[in-house]
Amino acid sequence: MTDLLSIAPRDKAEILAQALPYIRKFHGKTMVIKYGGNAMTDPALQADFAEDVVLLKLVGMNPVVVHGGGPQIEQALNRLGKKGEFIQGMRVTDAETMEVVEWVLAGEVQQDIVGLIHQAGGKAVGLTGRDGGMIRAKKLKMVDNKDPSVEHDVGQVGDIVAIDPSVVKALQDDAFIPVISPIGFGEENESYNINADVVASKLATVLQAEKLVLLTNTPGVLDKEGKLLTDLTAREIDALFADGTISGGMLPKISGALDAAKAGVNAVHIIDGRVPHSMLLEILTDQAYGTMIRSH
Repeated sequence: MTDLLSIAPRDKAEILAQALPYIRKFHGKTMVIKYGGNAMTDPALQADFAEDVVLLKLVGMNPVVVHGGGPQIEQALNRLGKKGEFIQGMRVTDAETMEVVEWVLAGEVQQDIVGLIHQAGGKAVGLTGRDGGMIRAKKLKMVDNKDPSVEHDVGQVGDIVAIDPSVVKALQDDAFIPVISPIGFGEENESYNINADVVASKLATVLQAEKLVLLTNTPGVLDKEGKLLTDLTAREIDALFADGTISGGMLPKISGALDAAKAGVNAVHIIDGRVPHSMLLEILTDQAYGTMIRSH
């Protein structure tokens, strides 16, 4: 990483000047950020992320953070002697596992993020989908990929019924940064574990966000030769699904991103969370540090 002290003052000024049009353009706009991957587990990248979120808030944008926590959940289950089980990439969540998920996401992981944002000079508030009745959910019906007549029971994994963003908007108006754990609640007050990419995508749609930013462990969307595709329309993404270019673990992430773009979120960014300050570089400079999916 380049030492900032080695950058000439004129170059620093040019970097700041390049950011100005973007700061002006996005002032007052909502940015929903899915925080996950290496950016969540590397201490230096954690600090970078918190600083980036605080900077976006200080220059007049409204960042909303939705976080995952798969590795941390796995570690907690291992400490309890419980082995994680997955069906078609989805964690099977029985009642005991759900307790661990709530404890890890809404406790340990969320409070670490809130603390880092405070340390960077911001004001954050941790929420789950239960707070303010934000995320109503139902049990996810998982149909087998190969045999549509077979349905897998993955326990307390949720499918979003509706999102009420009132509590998020109230916090934004009071200059707080919401940090949201992807946990919903059902009609019988039961808890549901929901895919964080799905929550971020649906929340961006409901909030009419300017941007949805998904931090990943890949450079972005790659073509069949492994080359980064920096700018895609919703129609081009559909074609990449159809020809199999996008497959495997990227399918649910890109599907949610595509839904958000088609529902009116102006731009979705899939960026490499392993690059320090990649979020700022993508939002506030001309340089592409990932894939941008545009609604048109």
